[in-house]
Amino acid sequence: MAQKPSIPKGTRDFGQVEMARRNYIFDTIKGVFSLYGFQQIETPAMENIGTLMGKYGEEGDKLLFRIQNSGEKAALAPEKGLRYDLTVPFARYVVQHREEISFPFKRFQIQPVWRADRPQKGRYREFYQCDVDVIGSDSLVGELELIQIVEEVYRRLGINVCLHINNRKILAGIAEVIGAPDKIVDITVAIDKLDKIGVEAVNAELKERGLSYEAVAALQPILRTPPQPSPQGREIDPKAKLEELREYLASSEIGLKGVAEMEEVFELVESQKSKDRSAQSQFSIELDLCLARGLNYYTGAIFEVKALDAQIGSITGGGRYDNLTGIFGLPNVSGVGISFGADRIYDVLTELNLFPESLQSTTQVLFATFGKDELRYALTWAKELRAQGVAVEVYPEPTKMKKQMGYADDKKIPFVAIVGGDEMAQNKVMLKEMSTGEQQLVTPEELLSAITNY
Repeated sequence: MAQKPSIPKGTRDFGQVEMARRNYIFDTIKGVFSLYGFQQIETPAMENIGTLMGKYGEEGDKLLFRIQNSGEKAALAPEKGLRYDLTVPFARYVVQHREEISFPFKRFQIQPVWRADRPQKGRYREFYQCDVDVIGSDSLVGELELIQIVEEVYRRLGINVCLHINNRKILAGIAEVIGAPDKIVDITVAIDKLDKIGVEAVNAELKERGLSYEAVAALQPILRTPPQPSPQGREIDPKAKLEELREYLASSEIGLKGVAEMEEVFELVESQKSKDRSAQSQFSIELDLCLARGLNYYTGAIFEVKALDAQIGSITGGGRYDNLTGIFGLPNVSGVGISFGADRIYDVLTELNLFPESLQSTTQVLFATFGKDELRYALTWAKELRAQGVAVEVYPEPTKMKKQMGYADDKKIPFVAIVGGDEMAQNKVMLKEMSTGEQQLVTPEELLSAITNY
């Protein structure tokens, strides 16, 4: 009995329609990355397990896909794993190729990553990330450019979003103020789940992780004041919140440094805000003190972007890391980056019906023929049109015209060029516009004009 074909849970096949839509997302993101001088690199799907372990926190380490050694002597070959994200491999790349690159180094990567997670809506085991990072500078202009990139990408895609921003130094300061500086990792791992499990469950987890009753109680003003989405995509002025936070963190040097960084970021954003720009989508920025992002390598600003009109979780996230390359032997090199989750963006665009209809087909004209001589005639026209940059298909056999027209309909091809004996005799074709049903006898030049002006 033949085995029923299937794929692993948490993975997906992509047909021609899906790939056209995915490439629309990738091309949109690439176009914005390039505007800011970022250039593309790629790294292998697998890394040595030592490169990956210990970089993502205890939760992340549990989700690493390990690769069983194959074709190598187990005693000699290091254990390997599929990459969990693109940032750690990027840090490894920077150190390994430091003599070949110029700093600050601005790169982007668009590649799949793998996580041994429980599959559910918006959460996959294999998915693509679109990462953009600048490394080799601690200037907060990096944060500004990433915010501008987020705004422009989602403006082009037509998605209304809110960018949540916090600073890991602020979180470290909060840990100091509540008397638990050694529990910063436990605090961030727990409060990073606030949106998913709620305040009471976070409090319970904090106590399980060893925080005292007093420390958990002192944390409540932070946990119970989540940001509220601003109306009509307008940012809520963060100055008042930052002033309150400055008082709360008065005894923490690192916390105050985080506040100062956030003040500078908001000032930079305000100074570059367009006064009269007509946006296709809403974009707002919120200071979110509950935003933690559980990855251990973040040291400064942290970001998450959520769609306002779809319940799917974060669709973009990232932050600043001051010493990620130090793990690989190149200390004190600061970087900042963000990652666009292409698969979740795809789901949002699908749910909100925001993909352009023009993505349905890349073919501009189909040649439909009545016989073998007409087929050869059509092949010659097709070759000449392709030389002009027109995407052309020739139906491969002169079958019933209804079948050929049905093929054009199924593929959403806007024009069909019909070739019969009369058309050949006049060195013309009968051009049918599929949306209207209108037909006209045209020369090669007229056909090219009709298609390019469509």
